[in-house]
Amino acid sequence: MGYTISEKILAKHAGLEKTTAGEVVVCAVDFAMVTDTRASNTIQMIDKIGAKELVFAKNTALVMDHYSPPPNLEAAQIHSQMRQFSQDAGTKLYDIGDGICHQVMPEGGHLTAGNLVVGTDTHSVSYGAFNAFGTGIEGTDVSAVMATGKLWFRVPETVKVTLNGQLQPGVWAKDLTLHMLGRFGAEGLNYKAIEYVGNAVMQMNIDDRMTLCNHAAELGAKAAILEADDKTLSWLAAHGAKTPAPVFADSDAVYSQALEIDVQNLAPQVARKHRVDDIAAVQDVLNQKIQFALIGTCTNGRLDDIRQAAAILRGKKIAHGVRMIITPASRKIYIDALREGLIEILTMAGASFEAAGCGTCVGITNHLVPGNGDTVISTANRNFKGRLSNPESEIWLGSAATVAASALTGFITDPRTVVGGDWRAASWQ
Repeated sequence: MGYTISEKILAKHAGLEKTTAGEVVVCAVDFAMVTDTRASNTIQMIDKIGAKELVFAKNTALVMDHYSPPPNLEAAQIHSQMRQFSQDAGTKLYDIGDGICHQVMPEGGHLTAGNLVVGTDTHSVSYGAFNAFGTGIEGTDVSAVMATGKLWFRVPETVKVTLNGQLQPGVWAKDLTLHMLGRFGAEGLNYKAIEYVGNAVMQMNIDDRMTLCNHAAELGAKAAILEADDKTLSWLAAHGAKTPAPVFADSDAVYSQALEIDVQNLAPQVARKHRVDDIAAVQDVLNQKIQFALIGTCTNGRLDDIRQAAAILRGKKIAHGVRMIITPASRKIYIDALREGLIEILTMAGASFEAAGCGTCVGITNHLVPGNGDTVISTANRNFKGRLSNPESEIWLGSAATVAASALTGFITDPRTVVGGDWRAASWQ
């Protein structure tokens, strides 16, 4: 009997020859991350357990991204606490504006293929794009990791999803992830690991692969993992990652479920108001008027997402009455977009840019507050009622291309019907 990628990574980090789904193992962790939403809990628990020496501090990053910039005194005090703790303990620190945790972690070279990585955010599953087992944990769990370098895990069952064909111009990994949510439902793959394989995955660039893994959190997945290929290894090397140790599933690995999806004819998708799994093809909701457009977040705030918007809005203006905000996922992405001229294109079109961070996505900083009855079209990963501070508004989800096309027309729009909406990553510039 063979083993899945998750089983192999967890077995190796537990010092075992093998492990199977359902077993509980204690594993050595390669890197840990704490966001500002959980930092106080983490620090308080370290004091409570009386950890005198934090042996894993040097392999831990503290990231100020949710309260960025701090919207109130309490948040500012948390940041001060994080800075002091990081200085005392010797952790890596990402301050306000450096970027979203799930972007700065791989950008900073903190993980590589074959690693086991934990973070205090459910979207830590994003690290699976690099053939790592990434998963979300609580702040108190990170306290144990910082003190010992270890944590317990229940080995998840794995669902194998083979993606055949090729996403067509104007259709992106975001559309595929929304299709998955429509197929399985929110939390439909609770505590499962997902292995995404197939031609469609191999044809994606790294930005799209990160989106594919990121949205597994809405499916309830414990992890979402891709195989490593030349694109993976080149990206990791370019960002200073440690030597990769790629892990592949055995041909006779045991899966709880295996399915194939032909992506060739997939249309752009949207999630309708208040539910991440109420999915429709964009052409079925074309009359939905919008007042706000948001591009960014840990799901779709990367360079290719900004390029998608620029390809559509170059030389144009967003619709009258529509407000558009863009939040790059990291400072580096902002600088790269600046150098490519994307910031100017989008600013001239009527968009505004926020500093890299999560605050706009979750409504913490109150920089995007829709009015009663307003509809927001967003690239975020969640559209729960009241997420942007107003339960009397609606949030719809779509790709950056769909959001940009909708901002252009004032209605939810199929990006393939506007100039630039059929852009491909390989054709930029």
